[in-house]
Amino acid sequence: MKMYVKTVVALAAFLMVAVISFVLFLSGDSSASSGYTTTGDTGLENFKFVKNIMIWFMLMLVAFLMLFIKKYEWGVALAVLLSAAGSFVVYLAIKQFLFGVSIEEAWNQDLMLMGVICAITVVIAIGCFLGKLKMWQYFVAGILFAPVFLIVEWFLFGIGLEHEGLLHMVFGFNASDAGGSMLVHMCAAYFGLGVAIALREKRAFNEPMYTTTHSVSFVWLASMLLWVLWPSFVTALLPADQVFWGMMVCYLAGIGSIISAWIVCTAIQKKVNPLIYTYAMLAGPVAIGAPLLMIGPWAALVIGLIAGVISALSFIYLHPRLTKAIGALDVMGVHNLHGVAGWFGAIVAVIAIPLYGIDGADSLTNLVGAIGVFAISIALGIVIGFVLKLTRGKFPDEHMFSDDADFIKSEKPAE
Repeated sequence: MKMYVKTVVALAAFLMVAVISFVLFLSGDSSASSGYTTTGDTGLENFKFVKNIMIWFMLMLVAFLMLFIKKYEWGVALAVLLSAAGSFVVYLAIKQFLFGVSIEEAWNQDLMLMGVICAITVVIAIGCFLGKLKMWQYFVAGILFAPVFLIVEWFLFGIGLEHEGLLHMVFGFNASDAGGSMLVHMCAAYFGLGVAIALREKRAFNEPMYTTTHSVSFVWLASMLLWVLWPSFVTALLPADQVFWGMMVCYLAGIGSIISAWIVCTAIQKKVNPLIYTYAMLAGPVAIGAPLLMIGPWAALVIGLIAGVISALSFIYLHPRLTKAIGALDVMGVHNLHGVAGWFGAIVAVIAIPLYGIDGADSLTNLVGAIGVFAISIALGIVIGFVLKLTRGKFPDEHMFSDDADFIKSEKPAE
């Protein structure tokens, strides 16, 4: 009977959303109903179209990057899809309806790019608290994250609709973060940590998180493909004439972290822990986001080498100490990759701006930007974490890091 009631409520909610969406569609700009038309350089529009698809591909690969827990692989995949869907739709809706612009003004390639960047940010963030919520709550987390991302975006750069960001209004400059070290990686890490802190799920510390060779092979595949595709992400919003430079320095930074993460893992633990290495090898591409257009290829290699060391050391030494200090487990070690490497990239940009005299950039703006992203993300993460905790209800021990409650399974149970 309870399941029947839940089904009816779910269907009613779906129909309500569908009706509201239909009304909003009818009230939109009718001139757009005949088809979307673009203005400007068709080649550039096609270039952005490819970028959109590649970033969506990267988003799905992030799911595979987190598929190592033996009894929670399907759960991770579904949580990624639901959180991405919720954040993407709400981001687009806020951009159009809250700011009162027509469909033709709001819907363009740049909007779609920012929508998928918002979605991939929340997908990274849920890695901090995967396995600690009911499945429907990941959809809610995605919905609630979209306004957080918009606040961070406005703080750093403005909202993209003829308005200035907070940093620009105060300091006269926007933050320099072409590849998203702050907007994406720091925001994801500290929002996710904020949620984890609010949930304060002590039982997570007792989960052994057993893996299989098969599940870790998925992680290897995802990490290597993400490494290849990363230049598409950091150059997504750049003018066409700057894309090659962004690609070049991104790959050099990635080469650096591939080398240094391996050296640290083998030097300290004698053998490579694949769940540390496959994450830490991506630290260079994460760190290069903020100084992307400020440095040359050899400097990028050095940044990658340092980032790989910092990330690997964070997994080995910082992770157990930090989780104990905050009383919450960062399940996927998001902070050790996206948090620390994001900070490193932001600090490199602060140092590089006065050294190279970057036009339209200011060190103080970037420093305040990084601190602000940290504060905004973790504070709002804690608030949303409390909302998720209050709505979670009873959460049995056997549901922790297990997808048995959400899927039909036909395999024979282990004896």
